[in-house]
Amino acid sequence: MEPNYRRCLSCRQVAPKQAFWRVVRVYPSRQVQLDEGMGRSAYLCPQASCLAAAQKKNRLGRSLHTSVPEHLYETLWQRLAAMPAAEDQKVEGEL
Repeated sequence: MEPNYRRCLSCRQVAPKQAFWRVVRVYPSRQVQLDEGMGRSAYLCPQASCLAAAQKKNRLGRSLHTSVPEHLYETLWQRLAAMPAAEDQKVEGEL
């Protein structure tokens, strides 16, 4: 993989890390949060299919080696709903 490229833990797509949501288990507190902090990280595509699979199959929890609070998934669903419609159409067109 090229530097600054990451892989979605759900669909396994490789892209620049700016294209993903970052979920972090902060060291040493083991809190799970979005976008910032130092610790173990997992990356997820901003797509409904990837988010649904990650939530249903507990992919974030297994990747981060900790339980992921439900409010974090709610925040990600709200972010997805707030995304511009043009990006959603672009993603659907690629499939």
